[in-house]
Amino acid sequence: MPITVNDQSHDLPDDVRVSLLDFLREHLGLTGTKKGCNQGACGACTVLVDGERVLGCLALAVQYEGRSVATIEGLAEGDDLHPLQALFIENDGFQCGYCTPGQIMSAVALREEFARGSPSAVSSDMATTPERSLLEIRERMSGNLCRCGAHNGIIDAITTYVAEDGR
Repeated sequence: MPITVNDQSHDLPDDVRVSLLDFLREHLGLTGTKKGCNQGACGACTVLVDGERVLGCLALAVQYEGRSVATIEGLAEGDDLHPLQALFIENDGFQCGYCTPGQIMSAVALREEFARGSPSAVSSDMATTPERSLLEIRERMSGNLCRCGAHNGIIDAITTYVAEDGR
């Protein structure tokens, strides 16, 4: 059974040791997903699998047979940027841009987590829908690091994106 990446079906590599990150970058040529620390600590390799955040460097491609993977290349609709991509530009949410794809993919999942009412480690009440606060956003984005200093613009873009969900 193949894997679906950005709505296109692909055969999995024969080598079961190939990480999802290396499969995307080296086998499919989707280099938007970055290899940062290659240890799961920086979030540069964040992609979505069936809408959930996954660190591509820590996952084997074969684990996702039959599943749907979304990368940064799959967010835009032709020449029209995804709303969060536009907000990153508007809010100067990137400097070198290396972490940007992982940040954006993680924030897309973050908004869905809020929509589902999924709590985080800082949610005050696990039984109610979490407040879309700066504390919640910072906690949920804590696995994505920016080393060049664009943190404030990133948070501004994500805060606006989360607020645009109608709450």
